[in-house]
Amino acid sequence: MKLLKLSRRAMLAAGAATALALSPLLAQAQTPEDVLIVGQIAEPKALDPAAVTAVNDFRILMNVYDGLVRYKDGTLEVEPSLANSWDISEDGTVYTFSLRDDVTFHDGSAFNADAVKFNFDRMLDENHPYHNTGPFPLSFFFSAVENVEVVDDLTVRFTLNAPYAPFLSNLAYPTGLIVSPAAVEQYGAEFGRNPSGTGAFKFAEWRSNEAVVIEANADYWDGAPDLQAVVFRPITDANTRTAEMLAGGIDLMVEVPPVALSEFQGDTYTIHEQAGPHVWFLILNAKEGPFADVRVRQAANYAINKEAIVNDVLEGTAAVAAGPTPPAFAWAYNESLEPYPYDPDKARELLAEAGAEGAELTFYVTEGGSGMLDPVAMGTAIQADLQSVGLTVNIETYEWNTFLGEVNPGLEGKADMAEMAWMTNDPDTLPFLALRTASWPDQGGFNSGYYSNPKVDELLEAARAATDQAERARLYQEMQVIVQEDAPWVFVANWKQNAVTSDRVENFSLQPSFFLLLDDVVKN
Repeated sequence: MKLLKLSRRAMLAAGAATALALSPLLAQAQTPEDVLIVGQIAEPKALDPAAVTAVNDFRILMNVYDGLVRYKDGTLEVEPSLANSWDISEDGTVYTFSLRDDVTFHDGSAFNADAVKFNFDRMLDENHPYHNTGPFPLSFFFSAVENVEVVDDLTVRFTLNAPYAPFLSNLAYPTGLIVSPAAVEQYGAEFGRNPSGTGAFKFAEWRSNEAVVIEANADYWDGAPDLQAVVFRPITDANTRTAEMLAGGIDLMVEVPPVALSEFQGDTYTIHEQAGPHVWFLILNAKEGPFADVRVRQAANYAINKEAIVNDVLEGTAAVAAGPTPPAFAWAYNESLEPYPYDPDKARELLAEAGAEGAELTFYVTEGGSGMLDPVAMGTAIQADLQSVGLTVNIETYEWNTFLGEVNPGLEGKADMAEMAWMTNDPDTLPFLALRTASWPDQGGFNSGYYSNPKVDELLEAARAATDQAERARLYQEMQVIVQEDAPWVFVANWKQNAVTSDRVENFSLQPSFFLLLDDVVKN
């Protein structure tokens, strides 16, 4: 209990520091050593890795759980984690994993092959007794899994229905993190508020809209962390998050607003930057309303001054996006694509051809969220650009989790367009989950604008089954050309992620996965 009281005092000190406008030095002196206070962009939805989709949640989860494999530090390359090693059959359909023998879950239960099988059966088998603890929105990641077999206590075998190139990468993603079966059995649908994993930190407390507290796992198989605890504080408003960082109420701030970066110059702070696979876009409702016409979707791409958004709103911390695949996936990215130029006259011409002059649009904007950068300012700029070519745009703004609850089930009958950002681990992920016909929301996917092109479907299915990377690249590059022409989205920006730490924090670095890995961090 001492740890939690300490964390509460840190929270109170941080709040007092802001309220009293104390100097950073004085405020920081009140937060305890070895307890890292992290300013998050939103309240987490849940702490069950199989049940969430947002990087905001993943940043906590990656410190509480492990997967069979993980991304090597500073890369998106896969290395062993809970699995010591693995073998892949010649036809690419059978993966056999050898498991570590020195791991237990935080609740004291055993980690073994049965636990691994439980995790994937829970997500994928509708008849599993704990499948009702979902839903599991990213179970798509493992749709190729036909069977999970316990070979012996420390050996587990996955049989796929076809070769599936992203399989190992998806196992390293948070959806592949391994939870305690005993905890799921104990808490059922409430497991997401009572998590238990094998990671470097154990769950300690969740105070809604105030803090999630995790404490060091002294018995962690990969070495106990240096920090005593981490406190994740949800601070939705970016200006408030900046003020808290300047006042010393938090030690680490993620997703620093571009306009605030200049506030953190000098020796008191360190600004961290790391390129990664990110794309910020507008989902367009291609099923009904003005955007059902491809000419109107293309017009929106011409009408929006993306260079101005990147340079003026985002202060040059991003580049204009040319299509659905981030350039960080260099091997799969189609370098021949050029972004839609800013051409309001062309936009007006297309709107006239489509008979859509003066159309009225409902536009969903979020207050903040994972990878959303400066969504209100960006939304306002987009509204102005669209109105300048004759469209009427009505903005509806929502808190992040409420926003996802509106957008993810689909825009039909509600909105014509919505902001969105994805940070992904493989060039398969975003288009497969958000551009295929079989990924419409009523089929469990994230194609909230109902885009459909049979050729794109065919290319994506072929790319995930191709075992040769050059062939995968060719298929993805062909897909990008078609999607850019069809314009189911407005392709806005590719961001370089950032964070800022105080001078009390050492050994922190950002990851291209966009996750926070805190087991090596020191705070003095």
